[in-house]
Amino acid sequence: MITADRVTKTYGKLIANRDISLRVLSGEAAILLGPNGAGKSTLIKSICGLLRFDGRITIGGFDNHDTRAKRILGYVPEIPALYPMLTVSEHLEFIARAYRLDNWQARADALLRRFELDDKRNKPGKELSKGMQQKVSICCAVLPEPCAVILDEPLVGLDPHAIRELKILLAELKSSGCALIISTHMIESVADEWDVVYIMMNGEVRKTCRRTESEGINLEELFFTITESDKAGANA
Repeated sequence: MITADRVTKTYGKLIANRDISLRVLSGEAAILLGPNGAGKSTLIKSICGLLRFDGRITIGGFDNHDTRAKRILGYVPEIPALYPMLTVSEHLEFIARAYRLDNWQARADALLRRFELDDKRNKPGKELSKGMQQKVSICCAVLPEPCAVILDEPLVGLDPHAIRELKILLAELKSSGCALIISTHMIESVADEWDVVYIMMNGEVRKTCRRTESEGINLEELFFTITESDKAGANA
């Protein structure tokens, strides 16, 4: 469903992503782990078509810049980017119109109730807390029922109820055949729902681990094994 083939992204002399390849199948959850500055957000923005890069990325078999790829992709950015003057309901209507959705109102209402935004539907984006903005971003990303969803630090700023609902929602999406890419620092939050993990350091994928090949693996231990050994090697 989502493939990246030898993706490299540079900013002048800085190499933010170097020769990265990954593959996420339908119904799989891929986790991006790595310290700050590892290149996770750059890779996500490249996959979503927000950055120019060298290499090739496809979504559902289409080039990621193709409108057919964009129509089947949902994206939750690290920092919510709402329109300050649009209300919560108007954000969902904007997405529905952009994707030309039919009979979307009932699904939108259910998402607002699920994330406790029902009483905030008439509030403009500029009056929402970061956590509420994050919940609106999640609702907008999944409203079109995409085939692939990419989430960059989706749990940051969420209250416990929203975290629980998001975890349940991600499990539902995965069960329905949706491909997921989740970047997070909260390793324990994804310990149960993952199929492949990519651990990044200094713009590169240093370790790829598939669950089917690593029964009983502890993600936190794996993360520190890779990142700490990398630091030790750099300081040697």
